[in-house]
Amino acid sequence: MSSLSVYHVSSPEIPNKVLTHFEDIVATLAEQGVGFDRWEAAAKIQPGASEEDIIAAYQARIDGLMTGRGYIAVDVVSVSADHPEQAGVLDEYRQRQEEVRLFVAGRGLFNLHVGDYVFAVLCERSDLITVPAGMPHWFDGGERPHFVSIRLSGDLQGVVAELTGDDIARRFPRLED
Repeated sequence: MSSLSVYHVSSPEIPNKVLTHFEDIVATLAEQGVGFDRWEAAAKIQPGASEEDIIAAYQARIDGLMTGRGYIAVDVVSVSADHPEQAGVLDEYRQRQEEVRLFVAGRGLFNLHVGDYVFAVLCERSDLITVPAGMPHWFDGGERPHFVSIRLSGDLQGVVAELTGDDIARRFPRLED
């Protein structure tokens, strides 16, 4: 189940609030300029499906978002425990453009650093998150990562992360398996 835990930066061990209802998560993230939605695939995706088949299952929705928001690149990120170095960026970073991820399978934890707060968004299958350009954040796939996500970008080179140099990510809870 998707969830949102909101922490004050001074108390990373105890969240101020934890939300599990979709509408509450959407509303709270929208206040921070973060998009959160749920997308269902138009066709069943088989285990081991190709990148083309995964994208095809969401093609109409992807096309609408690409046209409406000016994205020009789409790819699939598939990570398993066999390749844990791909599980996430455990240092805070920001990007010059929005980061858009649709989770097709598995789960991952986006931690968004907004002022004095960290919004920890547990994303699971069907969750679409849009992190605004310039927002400091980090991503955690867990110790034994497993996720497949579709990533949209406004740049043919894909998403380029710029580390902030802040060690805040090391102070907050990791995604537990």
